[in-house]
Order: sequence, then C-alpha cells, then structure tokens
Amino acid sequence: MRLQASFLEDLKAFLADRRSAAHRVIHQIRALQREFLLRTDIQDCLLELCKSKGHPEQGISGTVFEELLKITQELTIDSSWIYFAVRHRIARWSYVRIHIETLDCEEVPVTEFLQHKERLVRGYSEQEVVLEIDLEPFERGFPKMHEASSIGRGVEYLNRRLSSQLFLEESKGDERILDFLRLHRSRGEQLLIGERGIKDVSQLRRHLRKAMEILVRLNPGTECSEFQAQLRALGFERGWGRTAERARETMQMLLEILEAPSPDILEEFLGRIPMIFSVAILSPHGWFGQSGVLGRPDTGGQVVYILDQVRALELDMRERLLEQGVDIEPQIVVLTRLIPEAEGTNCDERIEEISGTRNARILRVPFRSETGEVLPQWLSRFEIWPYLERYAIDAERELLAELGGRPDLVVGNYSDGNIVASLMARRMGVTQCNIAHALEKSKYLYSDLYWRENDEQYHFSSQFTADLISMATADFIITSTYQEIAGTEESLGQYESYASFTMPGLYRVAQGIDVFDPKFNIVSPGADPDVYFSYRDQAKRLEHLHPEIEELVFGNGAGSDYRGTFESRDKPILFTMARMDRIKNITGLVDWFARSPELRERANLLVFSGHVDGNKSKDVEERAEIERMHRLFDEHQLEGCVRWVEGQVNRERNGEVYRYVADHRGAFVQPALFEAFGLTVIEAMSSGLPTFATCFGGPLEIIVDGVSGFHIDPSHGEKSAETLAQFFERCEKEPGYWEGISAASLARVEERYTWKGYARRMMTLSRIYGFWRFITDLERTEARRYLEMFYSLQLRPLAQSVSSS
Repeated sequence: MRLQASFLEDLKAFLADRRSAAHRVIHQIRALQREFLLRTDIQDCLLELCKSKGHPEQGISGTVFEELLKITQELTIDSSWIYFAVRHRIARWSYVRIHIETLDCEEVPVTEFLQHKERLVRGYSEQEVVLEIDLEPFERGFPKMHEASSIGRGVEYLNRRLSSQLFLEESKGDERILDFLRLHRSRGEQLLIGERGIKDVSQLRRHLRKAMEILVRLNPGTECSEFQAQLRALGFERGWGRTAERARETMQMLLEILEAPSPDILEEFLGRIPMIFSVAILSPHGWFGQSGVLGRPDTGGQVVYILDQVRALELDMRERLLEQGVDIEPQIVVLTRLIPEAEGTNCDERIEEISGTRNARILRVPFRSETGEVLPQWLSRFEIWPYLERYAIDAERELLAELGGRPDLVVGNYSDGNIVASLMARRMGVTQCNIAHALEKSKYLYSDLYWRENDEQYHFSSQFTADLISMATADFIITSTYQEIAGTEESLGQYESYASFTMPGLYRVAQGIDVFDPKFNIVSPGADPDVYFSYRDQAKRLEHLHPEIEELVFGNGAGSDYRGTFESRDKPILFTMARMDRIKNITGLVDWFARSPELRERANLLVFSGHVDGNKSKDVEERAEIERMHRLFDEHQLEGCVRWVEGQVNRERNGEVYRYVADHRGAFVQPALFEAFGLTVIEAMSSGLPTFATCFGGPLEIIVDGVSGFHIDPSHGEKSAETLAQFFERCEKEPGYWEGISAASLARVEERYTWKGYARRMMTLSRIYGFWRFITDLERTEARRYLEMFYSLQLRPLAQSVSSS
C-alpha cells in the first residue's frame, strides 16, 4: 500500500528545509552502529530527540519526521541509505528510503526493501537471481476485507458477500443451494433431499410450502419418526429436524434464503445442516497423551488445548445431529506420533480412547525413515521435518481405515500438524483448518534474516516454508486473539509477519499472507470447567488432595524433585507454572524476584517447571535454563523464599493448586517473553486467582489491565517486580482489593472464554467454509498448484537436508 502523496511531499519538504534537524537524527541513528533497528529501539533511542535542548531549530517534535519515526516498525542502515518500514495503519505497510548525505527521499517497493536487508546480511549482489514468492496475483478477484476492525471476523464478511451473491444471481444461486443440499448423505443414506425427490428450485419451493403445512398442524414436540413418511413423499429426508418445530424452523430459513438471503439466516441455516460427522486433528510432535506427559519437552498447552477441544467438539457435534434428527455417533481422531521408546508413557500405544468422550480416540502412527524403519526415540519439534511427508501418507491410510472413510474436516495444529493437514486435506478433498498455537518466527528475533545461523539447531528454513504453504492452503484459520493475526496499533501480528519477509540466499516473499483474507477467524478457547473452577465452589473442591499439595508447597515434594523451602509460611504465594524454556521465561521471573527486596519481603515464589535435576532432560534449551535456575539460587540465596518443584502433570491436582494458592490470597504470574494465547492464564483466572501476565501476545486481550488482572512487560523485569510488589502491598492495606480482582477474573472468563462457545463457533465455521468451497472457487486452484510446486522444489529438499545435517 502506497503512502499518501501529501505525507511524502511533506517529508521531502522537511528534509529540504530542516536539514540540520534531519542530520542530527540520522547522526544519532548511525552512532548506534547497528544495521537493523526495531520499533522499540527507535522509540527508546530516537524519540528523545524530538525536543532539542537549547536548539529548538534542531528539534523534530510535531513534525512529519517525528510522525515517520512513530509509525516505523523497522530501520535498515548502510553507508548510503536508511530504509524505513512504515506501518501507517494495522497491517498496512509502505517503504521509504532517505539518503544519508543528500537527504533525498523516495518511496520504494517492498522488494527493494527486502533486497536491502539481504545485502546487509550477506553482501547480496543485484545480479544474483533470488527466488521470489508472490501470492498476490492469485488473489485478484477474490473478496478481501479492507477495515482493520474486520480482521478475524472472516466468516461474517463471507456471509455478507455470499448473501449478496446469492441474491444477485437469483436462479443460478438457488440451483447451487439445491445441489448443495443433495450432497449430504451418510452411510449411503440421503439426509436432506432425496436422490429423485426434487428436480428443480421451483419444485423445491412448492414442496417446502407443503411440508410446512403438514408440520404446522403437528404438536411442536412431535418426533420426526411420526411425520418422516409424509416428508419423504415430498422428497425430504430426516435431517431437517428431530421435532416438528425444529424441522419447520429449518425449512422456513431455507425459504427465506431462496426469497432474499440475509447473512444471519444463512449462517444459522448452514449451522444446522448435518455435514460434519467425523473430524481428524493433527498434532504429530511431542509426547501426546492423557497422563504423564505434561511438562516434558514440546509438551504443554497444545496437548491440553486439543484434549479439551475434542471433548467440547464431540458434544457439540452430537447435539447438532440429535437436534436435526440424525442418529449418527460423531467420530474424532487425534493423529499423533507413536514413540516406541515411550519412557513410561502411553505414547507407544496405537489407539488410546479419550476420557470424557464416547467415540474419540488418539491414533498414533510412527515416523519412518526413507527405508521404512520405525524411528524409536522422541525427537524435538525442530528435528521432525524429514519424516512428515511420509508420515502424512501413512497417517492418511490408517485414518481412512479407522473411520471407514474420509473425515469431513481436517484440523492442523502447530507448524508440523498444519503442513501434514495441508497434504492430507488436498489428497482427500476435505476442508482444512489451521491452528498455529505459536509461530516461531515471531518468537525468535530476526530468525528469518539469520536463518543460516539458526538452521543447525532450529531448522527455521523448513519451518517457515511449511508455515507459509499451510497458511496459504488452509480453508480457514482459527486464532485465539486478534493480535495473533494483526497485532496492535504499535506491534505487528504473528500472521502479519508472513506478509513479506526474506531469508537471504534462500528466497524472499514479496506478498505472502494477507491478514485481510476472510479465512481468519478468532475463536477463543476456555478451560475445562470440571478441572478449573472457582476456589469458592466448596462443593466441587478436591480437599482430599490438600495433604499432597501441602507436601508439594511446603514439605518434602510429595515425591517430586524440588529445591528451596519457604522459611515463612505466612506470606502469600506468587505461583507460576510453565515449561522450562527460554521463551516461557521462568528464569527471568526468578531473576526479577531475586533482585526485588520489596517483592521478596511480601511474597514467596512457587515455581512448577521442568526438571530440577538437569540430567533428566534431553532438551538442550531446557538444560541451559535449568543450569541458570541453579545459578540464580546460588547467587541470590533463594533457598528460603523460592520453592522450585519439577513440572507437575496431574491436571486435577494442578487445578486444586490454583485454588489452594487463592485460599492463601496469592497470585499467578505468567512471565513469558511471548505467549500466543495463554491457557494457564485462563486456568488461573477460572480459579479466581488474580493473574499477572505478559503484555506480549494473547494475555494482552484476555486480561483487562487493573480490572481482571494485570499486564507485565517481561523486557522490563524491575518494573514488573515493582508491579507485583505493589499488588501485595495494596492487598495488605485494602482487605477487599484481592477479592475484587478475583471476582473480575471469574467474570471475564465466563463472558469470553468457554469451550462450549468455542465448539459451537468452530462447527459453524466448518459448515460455512464447506459451503463456500462448494459454490465458489474458495479452493483457489491456481494458488494451490503454485504452492505444490513451491513445496516440491523448496520445502522437500530443505526437509531432507535436516536428516543429513
């Protein structure tokens, strides 16, 4: 998107008229001796120059140059030019360069900005031919949103577009609807329209009226078995409704759509169509199981999310089918990796029924080498790329056998699950949904630019390429928050970072993922209400676990390794629980606590994370964090005020731990450098525990700062520790303060974050996007062919190189 001409002209005029002030800023930039500056660097280092002390003529306050600096997300600098990546609105970018000596200024295309970055990183020559990816030509003519407020509400936008399209096309649109209704069948049985019952739209209208005349004379609660023969004579099968009232409502909706479709009626009608009977959920990496796995490397919130998701989806699917009079038991299969060397877990079992469900199970399929040998040991999520293409073929074969046919929806999770879902959905011709959970590109600074330096350990070249392909091929993408897609006014979103980027020497993306694409939808998860509930709900409390919890918190660890014993049991507990890795920033929290006399005086710190014995960890990053934890204990004499217990995997007991800490008027803190969503934040708030969480990521939207919890900035640990200390101080002075934050936390979760609402929304999305696939070219055939070539020529060799490295 180009800058407004007036802004560019004003900037040129400033550079010409106020050369001294402009040179002063440029001199400050160059004095930093850095080739790349991010927005935080620009704000911290440059905006202090907005007011010049003693030299008003050298100040830039209130000028167009100050505005340029405020909206610049990134600077790149060489000996001649400074390039500005300008984000003038959410997800709207332009690029400007200013010559260091002459102050000449011009707008440049994104490709030139990316080339400049490449030259700085590896001395790229303009004669060098670089693969350039541009998806924009394939998107021409496809409906896109324009307003930032519409991002993440794709299905609402599509419904409006679809309603208009059906209305304008009249008879053609009505015929498509009839064809769509004829599609739906299960086990060889038609569910809506009989194969020979209704020939055209005119007959459909007549028979709908006749059917409604029959239904309106019946008692509203009359079961479908009593009127099905009459409807079948008109060409209608049993899937219109379990009762006369339900069937009449559904038929009335269809008549209204045929007359003049509205977005709301269309969404409600499609939400009733019996078209989702089986779902495949992909999550290959980590230790996926129901017990004894949480806290292991690569195994945390995603496992909890999927298991809770499955329970909620199965219930919603069953209720919908029952309401429509379809007596079919839904099936959900979670596909993950079978690990022969299971280390005491169930990860070596092919099938595992999922507790709390009737017909959902985990199906484990092993990774195999090129020669077909089963890989026995666990692998880091960064090392699995060579095995995924073979895994997709093997998993598809076993899934089809398990379900007795293809699924109606394939849901990918994380980078590996999403690329496998992309491969499987394309071959089976079914709807594909992506859930990222976390995008590593946003978590590791300059990980695209310096991919070569990171590739031996993290293999980002494979991962980012897989991300790009799976995002582009997905029919719809679910995110937990708005910022996950498009960030905030000040910071770019995780998906937005895939709009344009470069991996020097590999390829550059001139136009990749467009966050204004209607495939993006915000559907926030919740916490299992049977496990995470208010500390005040005494009837449900697991008080029989309190002796074990006492041992975990104050005693001999209840069988778990631990370090540190609280000298004072009277202080409130500041509790944290997460994997022991750099991004989760557990060691950062301990460091803040150690350096804050005020916080140490007012609270004890309880940490559930990782292994206390580093020899038990097989993960390089985790071992490094464990070593740092021990150094912090030693350097700051933390034995009496910090209690570190190895990661706990018992969900029911962990739920009671939240409530136990609430009983003691404590708080929960989630200090991650970045958190895509924050399930532990939801868990703590669901328990009524006041919560402090990172301002980078999902918690920024979950928590209303100062009302239902508090935001902390992990890049400013001293300030974060001060915020925590002030909370406990205020609780001491104001007896009702803790209870007020607790009550607001519970209310916030109940209002916005429940699994029931999540499941309802996701199943509605699945139906609507399935409808779109049928009546439009939502499959984007041309783009898929382009991406298939990109996969074969780029991702496949990159993945194969991981095994050889």
